[in-house]
Amino acid sequence: MCTPKWFVFAAFCLAPGLGLAATPQIPARDYDVGTPATDAQMKAWDIIVGPEGRNLPDGSGTPVAGKAIYDQQCAACHGDAGQGGTGPRLVGGIGSLATAKPIKDVGSYWPYATTLFDYIRRAMPFSNPQSLTNDQVYAVSAYILKMNGIIPDDAVMDRRTLPMVEMPNRNGFVSMIGASVVTGK
Repeated sequence: MCTPKWFVFAAFCLAPGLGLAATPQIPARDYDVGTPATDAQMKAWDIIVGPEGRNLPDGSGTPVAGKAIYDQQCAACHGDAGQGGTGPRLVGGIGSLATAKPIKDVGSYWPYATTLFDYIRRAMPFSNPQSLTNDQVYAVSAYILKMNGIIPDDAVMDRRTLPMVEMPNRNGFVSMIGASVVTGK
């Protein structure tokens, strides 16, 4: 049998939910701010490169060509030898991840060389992102990989060779490429 206290408690708990259920749905407002993105704008923003090299553009670059671009576009933030400055360091951490002071840089931490290309193309230089040509991005990527001792001086990076670069930490992450999601059903 319900006591008056129990009834008051139940009513107190249920009342907010019942009130919300009875509230009419209010349609979304149109604030007339901005314009919908066009298909051309969406295509220009769809430049993400996958770890396997999907969406890598045509072009090529070498460490030698990359050094000149790096000196002009990157060294002010990342240091003349990639040691860091106002921007993060890019070299020097290979073999340090299991130490008390791990250094997470391109050579020690990043699992895919294509991620380097993707990041440089979309976000660098910091003051003028997406201003480098594809050849320049391949060249800077090649130079940074060479500074880390991952590729030789005479390597040519392009849409075929860049995905083949084996990064030192390539097995340090769990790959989700082609993985199925277990739903428990």
